[in-house]
Amino acid sequence: MLILLPPSEGKASRGDGPVLDLDTLGFPELTSPREKVLDALITLCHTPDAQAVLGLSEGQRDEIDRNRGLRTAPTLTAADLYTGVLYDNLGLPTLVPDARRRADERVIVFSGLWGALRLTDRVPPYRLSMARALPPMGGLAAFWRPSLAAVLGPLPGLIVDMRSSTYAQAWPAGGRAVAVRVLKETAGRRTVVSHMAKATRGAVTRSLVESSDEPGGPQELAEVLRGLGHHTELGPAPRSGKPWTLDIVISS
Repeated sequence: MLILLPPSEGKASRGDGPVLDLDTLGFPELTSPREKVLDALITLCHTPDAQAVLGLSEGQRDEIDRNRGLRTAPTLTAADLYTGVLYDNLGLPTLVPDARRRADERVIVFSGLWGALRLTDRVPPYRLSMARALPPMGGLAAFWRPSLAAVLGPLPGLIVDMRSSTYAQAWPAGGRAVAVRVLKETAGRRTVVSHMAKATRGAVTRSLVESSDEPGGPQELAEVLRGLGHHTELGPAPRSGKPWTLDIVISS
């Protein structure tokens, strides 16, 4: 089983490890496109256009300086880098050793800069959303799509997709994937939620890595999560090549 996560906008401010070495990152087939995006980002951040292209506010201009120094900045693991709501609820530092090992094996974090990372990969703090168009390659989701398909497509197992739509565009995982959607139920009425969805996806990911179960399909996944205390509802079988949908229903 693979669990696909988005990155978080919130990140640790500084690493304490060695400088970036792309050859040590997981999915080595992505080294060449990583080099291209990294070079393009650093080049952009030496121009007056960087703030507008990256979609940064005046209060975020220090992110431009941070990006300029990516090749010489101290690194930290992806597990320590991302600090947003999803990762707070996943709670990697508090996992017991077996659960942490499963997290390292199962979780893949998508990134506009690195393409895809394992939790153990060491990178410096950075700022680049998959939603941006980065000169000269253009839209990052489209740029990454062929490389990610070649690397991730052959990996076996059920895919549990917790990504936002922006990051899902970088690799449509297809018919063996289950896209997790979070619904809020209030007085019998259900609505899709956004902020609480991140917290719920983090909690669901934690449940999946704490469990030794290895669901082989969408129905088994729904049953495993139900047994772990989540209110799950599996959608109907999708058209060929499309992902399943699994609703996690939370009460207000």
